[in-house]
Amino acid sequence: MSTPASPAPPTADRRWRDDLHLAHTIADQVDPLTRTHFDAQDFEVETKPDLTPVTVADKEAERLIRDYLSRARTRDSVLGEEFGTTGHSPRQWVIDPIDGTKNFVRGVPVWATLISLVEDGEAVLGVASAPALGKRWWAVKGGGAWSGRSLALAGRLRVSGVAALEDASLSYSSLSGWAQRKRLRGMLSLMQECWRTRAYGDFWSYMLLASGSVDLATEPELEVYDMAALVPIVTEAGGRFTSLTGEAGPWGGDAVATNGLLHDDVLELLAKETD
Repeated sequence: MSTPASPAPPTADRRWRDDLHLAHTIADQVDPLTRTHFDAQDFEVETKPDLTPVTVADKEAERLIRDYLSRARTRDSVLGEEFGTTGHSPRQWVIDPIDGTKNFVRGVPVWATLISLVEDGEAVLGVASAPALGKRWWAVKGGGAWSGRSLALAGRLRVSGVAALEDASLSYSSLSGWAQRKRLRGMLSLMQECWRTRAYGDFWSYMLLASGSVDLATEPELEVYDMAALVPIVTEAGGRFTSLTGEAGPWGGDAVATNGLLHDDVLELLAKETD
């Protein structure tokens, strides 16, 4: 659970302090834009080639983020959900303007803007800002994971100490993807082993994990922009974040995140394929 509010410390070697301030500044600008569209529900929903929804709010938010980065971090590359990759730097900002678009278009307040920084293939900074929930989470490598309304007023996040699946709470998004990947047997086995299962879904599952409110979260198919910001928050809170094959970080196309104590057991169960 998060500890009482206190000033967030500098990062371990201060390398990413300015980047973290920039990410918060960007989120401060994006939040009113997305929240205004969400409250008004004044947009048409388009379907992308991968059959996922996209709105004008997604596009406007990503353009705003890219505009800030083009002025503040001219040498860095950017990878975004809506407009692809620009630049070739080993320092890359990875952004998802609205994670949880399906919730966004149905008036469900569980959605967030995800902003992350990747250096030489490692996600070293992550910010998840959910204005409709009035919450924000962030982390940098070596600096811990935090949640609060500002850098100066934040509580530190820590994963739970639950050490047995029979006592664990699992969060997931849906079951259909597991069936498509022929992993439904493993997922159902995991669900049966756990004390409690709830489909909180999307970024919210991982923020609840980092806060110690749930003990594991998993999804069978994700893009790097869905995960990059979540990885530092989970790991700096003391958790572990890998693919289904155990590859660390957001690069495997799927996700298993736990408090660390449960990770190997979860990977073993999810490895079961449908007959």
